[in-house]
Amino acid sequence: MTFIELFIIAVALSMDAFAVAVCAGLAMPKVSVKKALVIGLYFGVFQAVMPLIGYFAATTFAARFIEFGHWIAFVLLCFLGGKMIYGSFKNSDDPCGEPSIKPSVMLPLAIATSIDALAVGVSFAFLSVSIVPAVLFIGVTTLILSIIGVKIGNLFGAKYKSKAELVGGIVLVLIGVRILLEHFGVFVF
Repeated sequence: MTFIELFIIAVALSMDAFAVAVCAGLAMPKVSVKKALVIGLYFGVFQAVMPLIGYFAATTFAARFIEFGHWIAFVLLCFLGGKMIYGSFKNSDDPCGEPSIKPSVMLPLAIATSIDALAVGVSFAFLSVSIVPAVLFIGVTTLILSIIGVKIGNLFGAKYKSKAELVGGIVLVLIGVRILLEHFGVFVF
């Protein structure tokens, strides 16, 4: 996996956290550095830990599934991307919740926004990705984008939430298709 591909995956995985961070920023009368950093750390840590869990779970069973790894990666990435695309078209009466940074609020949000990263970790195992640098990169990318999301939400509101989720979903589907095409020997950038 190239650096560019990892960067694209990291950004795509960060879109849910970014969208939630935008909502948090929207609800804050004034953004404090502490709140933005705490929100970014919750999302960044969970986005790094979940693919690690998925990776180790998959490597435990990889010998049984290695010949189907490309299909597994394709299905998982397309499913997650499709879910994000579908979610980008759903309207919610209250898209933004309370901007509290209490663990009782942040833990469920961090887990919910990083479930897709668990499946990506499974894909990484089948693609023999070097997991430690990959999860660190995903975590740092999510941290940075979440902090930016809080600031953007505070400045512009939640009107870009669905667009960010749509773009993230499309990117995951395209990466899944590329993995499958490469397996069949089709040259893809």
